[in-house]
Amino acid sequence: HNQQSTTTITMTTTIDTNTNKASTSTSTTNTSSSTSAPIDSADARYTCNDKDLTELRKNAPWKNDALWFKSVAVSPTALMKMMTHCHSGVEKGIKSGGRPIEVMGLCLGRPDPTTPKTLVVTDVFPLPIEGFETRVIADDEDVVNYMIALGESLECTRKEKFMGWYHSHPFDVGVNSHCFLSSTDISTQLQWQRMEDPHGNPFLAIVVDPLRSLAKNKPELKAFRVYPPEYNSPVVNQCPDGSIVEEEKTRLEKWGSCWNRYYELEVDYFMSKSARNMMDILTRNFLWMRNLGTTPSLEPENRQGYPSRVNAISENLSKLDVASLVATSGKGGGGGSMDHSSAFAVPSVTSGASTSGTGGGKTEGRNEQINKACDGVVEFATDKIHETIAQITKKDLFS
Repeated sequence: HNQQSTTTITMTTTIDTNTNKASTSTSTTNTSSSTSAPIDSADARYTCNDKDLTELRKNAPWKNDALWFKSVAVSPTALMKMMTHCHSGVEKGIKSGGRPIEVMGLCLGRPDPTTPKTLVVTDVFPLPIEGFETRVIADDEDVVNYMIALGESLECTRKEKFMGWYHSHPFDVGVNSHCFLSSTDISTQLQWQRMEDPHGNPFLAIVVDPLRSLAKNKPELKAFRVYPPEYNSPVVNQCPDGSIVEEEKTRLEKWGSCWNRYYELEVDYFMSKSARNMMDILTRNFLWMRNLGTTPSLEPENRQGYPSRVNAISENLSKLDVASLVATSGKGGGGGSMDHSSAFAVPSVTSGASTSGTGGGKTEGRNEQINKACDGVVEFATDKIHETIAQITKKDLFS
């Protein structure tokens, strides 16, 4: 939608030079979204300053930092085409009487000059490649020729470049996601990075878990970059998502045998403002039924995650100095006639900020600890309340 809007504005400038009448009618149509209002942050992903992009590609800061990129922004078009392609591999394999088939494709996009540590995926293109288990390799001569022809045709119509590849891991649904890089994937991604990164075109790998996506009713995909061979993480037992896992078995189950040779990028999705408005309408009118058709609280991974959430809340609460809080809230109460409500009153940030000397800093520190502990409790309690309400609603409607 936003690309069409941008094209309309460009046409307005051209037509205005030749015919004032056409310019007047067109400019009236675009008045509400023109220079009077700033460009929406999501809409900005659809545009790019060519000069800034060229400068970023020339400097290539990612060559000197193995962990330069932190996130990936994926467009709705790219997401839908990836999911459709990966699901078609599942259907094809099952219909033939075998197991789901792995598929592969290429990602079109660019690094983002506005947020240099973000890669933007604007579109994807399926490749005629199929595989099984953890082996999907684009080394067939016909496939290579197809990729070359596709790249040449896109150079005539698109400013973006091929900057990544995606493939599916259609394995049985379990507790952990199957979005990881196998040893074959590591070799493939490393070759791409060695060829493209030095020339200002950083490459990434996206792995899709189509069966889990179907089971959870939401896209299950992750994006990765591979470490150079000479790089070793300074943190022992650090997994691709940054977590520290001591058990070797757990690391292998979740991230594969090459868990220490790549890292995960945060995946974000963007769409134009008009597209978001349409999705809001669809959500209000139609997609509310999904909430009644699923029970996230009963899913194995969520149930296993509850103890860790409770432990984190307990740790935050244990860090609070309750005696100090009581003493602070009791000051100025007059004598010893402090009731229970005033004894456990939490000092506000305003009062802490206005306190002079080191006392103000201590109060601000206490407030930060209190807020962190309270936020964890509120978030956990709210989730449980919502789950309970949903279960009661289902019981009243369907029992």
